[in-house]
Amino acid sequence: MKRREILDESITPDGERLELDRTGEIYAIRVGGVLLMTSATSGSESQMAEIGAEQVGGRSGARVLVGGLGMGYTLRAVLDRFDDTAEVTVAELLPAVVRFNRGPVAHLAGEPLMDRRVQLVEGDVRGAIAAGDWDAILLDVDNGPGALTAATNAGLYDEAGVARLVRALRPGGVVVVWSVAPDDTFLRRLQRAGLIAEARRVYARGNVKRGPRHTLFVATRPGRL
Repeated sequence: MKRREILDESITPDGERLELDRTGEIYAIRVGGVLLMTSATSGSESQMAEIGAEQVGGRSGARVLVGGLGMGYTLRAVLDRFDDTAEVTVAELLPAVVRFNRGPVAHLAGEPLMDRRVQLVEGDVRGAIAAGDWDAILLDVDNGPGALTAATNAGLYDEAGVARLVRALRPGGVVVVWSVAPDDTFLRRLQRAGLIAEARRVYARGNVKRGPRHTLFVATRPGRL
């Protein structure tokens, strides 16, 4: 039986224990003992970037905001699918997660923080959202709208938070929100805000069409740039 090894740890703003661990070749990040993400199921994170690129990837100088660095998979997928003119910002609330990505897990996604197109914002993603004028906003900061990493993140998903997303998007822009499970209340909230929204169930391992599934909320602002 493979032994779980804790590689790094910290405390979240809510006072929860944040851990990076490895079991064999599988890395995991846990908050308060609850699994937040694992390198074994990164397919759905990459699919967020695929959806964003399908919607706005053809725009020259596309502005993309990635909310939540995680293990770098979503950021890497954005860099692989958007051209060299793209402006990519990644916002991460937890300094320890940035540290993980510059150290023990940097190799997993090919060191995306080193790409010249990337601007790192260490702080609440809401500040970056409010800066506005985004073609794509990809949010993976919690286990879903009802399963928060930090209590303050509730403001990302309530009525005011969704209205902030709408204001921040360029016409025809897209928001993709990651969730471990469906949430009909959040989907209806997106739709009431005037976004064309749907929930897609995707395989956690990407091209491996079996095993656990995650939910991606895909919401587009009507109109053309």
